[in-house]
Amino acid sequence: QMQLVESGGGLVQPGGSLRLSCAASGFTISSDIVSWYRQAPGKERELVATITSVGGITKYGVSMKGRSTISGDNAKNTVYLQMNSLKPEDTAVYYCNVPIRLLWGQGTQVTVSS
Repeated sequence: QMQLVESGGGLVQPGGSLRLSCAASGFTISSDIVSWYRQAPGKERELVATITSVGGITKYGVSMKGRSTISGDNAKNTVYLQMNSLKPEDTAVYYCNVPIRLLWGQGTQVTVSS
């Protein structure tokens, strides 16, 4: 059974950092395009970052460009999202997505607050 499991969310103060993990099982995540999305209460889900399987090309959404880095660890079958200089408006549930497999994780809550 293919699935994605996110982890690494939590409560962090403004200006802090978090690294989110998206662990895949049942398939090799490095062979696919993988994206991180986020959804804040009352708002639509938005793209945070994408990494391609070939060449590891990365693209970032406007909201966290310059403050986030998406990367993969083939040995761990995991994709990461490093987030820095976090702001209260980054508070949201963060989801991992592999579109070609129609897969979404359950999400991990990130709360930025003092």
